[in-house]
Amino acid sequence: MRLDKFVCKSTELTKSEVRQKIHAGALSVNGETITDEATQVHENNSVMLNGVTLRARDFRYILLHKPAGTVCSNIDEAYPSLFNYLDLDRVSELHIAGRLDADTTGLVLITDDGRWSFSITQPASECRKVYRVQLSKALSKERAEEIASQFKKGVQLQGEKALTLPASLEVMSANEVLLTITQGKFHQVKRMFAAVGNRVASLHREQIGAVCLDVEVGQWRYLSEDEVQSFR
Repeated sequence: MRLDKFVCKSTELTKSEVRQKIHAGALSVNGETITDEATQVHENNSVMLNGVTLRARDFRYILLHKPAGTVCSNIDEAYPSLFNYLDLDRVSELHIAGRLDADTTGLVLITDDGRWSFSITQPASECRKVYRVQLSKALSKERAEEIASQFKKGVQLQGEKALTLPASLEVMSANEVLLTITQGKFHQVKRMFAAVGNRVASLHREQIGAVCLDVEVGQWRYLSEDEVQSFR
């Protein structure tokens, strides 16, 4: 974690106040005065401000049921920010591990632990995401089997050189399927169905890794320790 972020998480100082303290030589790491706010510090480092040892606040790990018409941003844009649903202090310190489009609903993971969110979103982790997809064109049994086979092999997305990683398709009805992917490319689910001649009418994320959506729309809860550790 950057030194300036660590101090922000350990005090009530603003970012600008923290930088002023660092540049003034008020911070030390393991007994050495540090004046570069980008210096990386770790859990076992001794960080002191004017001779007082600092301890960062515990990280927060949150599950939220994203409503349609909200954006995965810390500020309101064309649509309101989903962070408006969090009645918490220091919301600006939080970020989203795997964003959803404004019109997409469902499971969103929110945290202030950058290393944890990276472990979810980095491609090498191959973290499973399950989406409930409503399709504009009904699928016959034969067509569903064809698409499932294509997704399992990987499909060519417009503008991409490599095929998508293998994905699994479970048919719920002629117009509804469950799609499980392990990537997070831009608009991936919508682009995958476009590549096979269909269109996504609505999209809802039900699961990330072993964590399933279990709260009502607009509601949130903290993850359990087991849920947090399942992504490490």
